[in-house]
Amino acid sequence: MSQTVKGIVAFAKEEPVQLVDIVIPDPGPGEVVVDVKSCGVCHTDYHYRQGGVSDDFPFLLGHESVGVVSAVGEGVVHVEVGDFVILNWRATCGECRACKRNEQQYCFATHNAKQKMTLTDGTELEAALGIGSFAEKTLVAERQCTKVDEGDPAVLGLLGCGVMAGIGAAMNTGEVKHGDSVAVIGCGGVGCAAIAGAKLAGASTIIAIDFDHKKLAAAEELGATHSFSSKGMSEDEVVEKVQSLTGGFGADVVIDAVGRPETWRQAFYARDLAGTVVLVGVPTPDMELTVPFIDMFARGGKLKSSWYGDCLPERDFPMLTELYKQGRLPLEKFVTERISIEQVEDAFDKMARGEVLRSVVEFT
Repeated sequence: MSQTVKGIVAFAKEEPVQLVDIVIPDPGPGEVVVDVKSCGVCHTDYHYRQGGVSDDFPFLLGHESVGVVSAVGEGVVHVEVGDFVILNWRATCGECRACKRNEQQYCFATHNAKQKMTLTDGTELEAALGIGSFAEKTLVAERQCTKVDEGDPAVLGLLGCGVMAGIGAAMNTGEVKHGDSVAVIGCGGVGCAAIAGAKLAGASTIIAIDFDHKKLAAAEELGATHSFSSKGMSEDEVVEKVQSLTGGFGADVVIDAVGRPETWRQAFYARDLAGTVVLVGVPTPDMELTVPFIDMFARGGKLKSSWYGDCLPERDFPMLTELYKQGRLPLEKFVTERISIEQVEDAFDKMARGEVLRSVVEFT
């Protein structure tokens, strides 16, 4: 029997979200119903609200979540009722050309639930990133659930998106090694997670760059060895500052956690000649990048994009959960505030003003 619960829905571009009744169908083959315990307020949900992802309104928002499996459909073998799981938006298919060449992080056909959640009048909802967990319950594909050891849901849920994106940008995409120098441009939730990832990987110099001194202070708490505000600085001055902190050469890995042409150019020129640039900040479709072609030719190294931190949830979520439990990954420092589902719109405003690393909705 279907269930009616409360959920946060975006009905129109740039309009405030609404808390309304939504209908969760019984799970079909390969599907799972999860009782949501927490959901982080991620910038991607704000993009959906603003119409920056698509025009397929209405959207059921939320995706950075932990929950407990409460019902399973026919043929489900990956999880069972009662499992404590982190939700993910990379349920790899195992059949596409990326999966078959053992590059599942680039899977072209990730799975979502086949059924749609709806409004009470039957209107189908598009679930944010195939999850839709600003709700008391949600319906997902079984492999969107990664079982981990139980812990504080508000903390562990962050591994479902932003923290994983940042840590993975450093450890998976950037391949930061022991003794490397790393610079991170933009120290919101993803950028600070990249700093934590660089520290886990053993980087010796970790440089945090942002306009906001509060964010720089948070970056220092999470492992930055140096930090500076780029407010009022030219692109060249930012590059020169990074070079001055890395023996004049530039950083081995520079991570752009903002996703603007000017920050990408800073990353490009602030790396060592054979260094790596990682783009993890998400550009908007209207942005264009201009770099002299000869400069592209004249420098070695790698230019890489990081999508979900090139993660594999089954590999990375349990490992990072264990590092958190060992005290080596201070995930709790990313949780700025714990809120109720009624406060999501206010949390979007705080995020837009740069006042929080993460607001996290808690469900009783």
